Amino acid sequence: MDTTVMLGIAVGVLALVTLAVVVLLVVLVRGQQSGKGRPQARRAPQQQATRPERGPRRPAPTAPPGTAQVAPTAQEEELRSRRQAADRREELLAEREDRLNRYLTELHNREAHLDTIAEGLDRREALLDEAEAQQTQALSTVAGLSAEEARVELMAHVEKDARLHAAQLTREIESEAKLNAEAKARAIIVTSIQRIAAEQTTESVVAAVPLPGDEMKGRIIGREGRNIRAFEQITGVNVLIDDTPESVLLSCFDPVRRETARLTLTELVADGRIHPARIEEVHERSQRRVEELCIRAAEDALIEMGITDLAPGLLPILGALQYRTSYGQNVLKHLIECGHIAAMLASELGLDPELCRRAAFLHDIGKALTHEAEGSHAKVGADLARRHGEHPDIVHAIEAHHNEVEPRTVEAVLTQAADAISGSRPGARRESLEMYVKRLQRLEDIAKEHEGVDKVFAMQAGREIRVMVVPELVNDAQSAVIAREIAKRVEEELTYPGNIKVTVVRESRAIALAK
Repeated sequence: MDTTVMLGIAVGVLALVTLAVVVLLVVLVRGQQSGKGRPQARRAPQQQATRPERGPRRPAPTAPPGTAQVAPTAQEEELRSRRQAADRREELLAEREDRLNRYLTELHNREAHLDTIAEGLDRREALLDEAEAQQTQALSTVAGLSAEEARVELMAHVEKDARLHAAQLTREIESEAKLNAEAKARAIIVTSIQRIAAEQTTESVVAAVPLPGDEMKGRIIGREGRNIRAFEQITGVNVLIDDTPESVLLSCFDPVRRETARLTLTELVADGRIHPARIEEVHERSQRRVEELCIRAAEDALIEMGITDLAPGLLPILGALQYRTSYGQNVLKHLIECGHIAAMLASELGLDPELCRRAAFLHDIGKALTHEAEGSHAKVGADLARRHGEHPDIVHAIEAHHNEVEPRTVEAVLTQAADAISGSRPGARRESLEMYVKRLQRLEDIAKEHEGVDKVFAMQAGREIRVMVVPELVNDAQSAVIAREIAKRVEEELTYPGNIKVTVVRESRAIALAK
């Protein structure tokens, strides 16, 4: 690198000197041309003055008496001074020309000297490269490693030392922190639990619909049970009509489906017209109403959490959690409680309470889609939050709150703590209900995996699976095969008391419009 820099400097100096010489030559040539023209013009009157006279010499004119002869003397003086000035100019030009010739000679000598230096530098650079290659080859021969292998080994050694130092430093910090961490953590958790007083709600799988009278039960059942069969097939819930006066029970493990059926039956009872076509119409309207209720519940929860910038696409998914339970605990209320607890913990630890509140509030949002997407609710929720532009720390807290991914941030650890505190409160959850719901969900999933299946409903508290197939894709013989395959898989994969009845329904409809 030094040789190249010196060579560049030498070439630059040579270029500047050459440019200066060219400028001086141009100036001198122009000066000589102008000087040659003026001396000739000045010599002409001198030659005329000194030219010998031919013929008789005439007497000089005499001036009038009383006047002096001054004009010829002044002219001669002027010519003499001009001649002297021209001579001095010629001498000056000759001197400049000599000096310029000497400078050009010196410049040529310097250029030759710089060329010699450049050649020497090139030879020296080649020798240095050769010596460096020989030295590298010698070191590789002695060490038994190539240059790249030696570099990799050195980097590995440095990395190992750095990791060892970091591990020792981490161990010292952990040892120092453990001295006071346990007491401090207990104080923070106790303070947060004391400040939160959320309502604990245990959901059931049965909803009661009041009736104006017992005669309405006959309308619900219909002629030969037509209405009640259509209602159960359309809504996917069990209608329990027992001796309870003026009420009907709706049984279903899916809270959203049960709520939709409750609204449907309530409207049918109020209207009084109950038949299969009317049931389908009211059920569709009830589904839209449930979607509106979900959005309203999500907006109320966001207002309570103080969140104003949640993506609109998450509102229906978040609101659907008000009809879902986790071990008997309402999921939406669980999320609100976790948000408050995480914010309190973050305030005690000097962290950002808003970020921790948002992460804890959204950590179980994947439970609204676990029956529609593959994977755990933590993975599903993290993917959902990532698609809707949530902060990477919030996405990480969602996917790490069950240790499926190792927590890397304090916010993720606080989300786990808030989830554990909310779920461990007395009476918050019931293990048996959750296992029951999972068993019913698995029954439906097994049936949905067969080709041609349109809808699947787990009925009679899991003792019956009702499967609706597409008549264009499945014939009567295939329906029997599907029923046997579902029953066989249920026997192999699930544990349950008693028997489970598998019913495959293949229904064809012909519709014509009279105009």
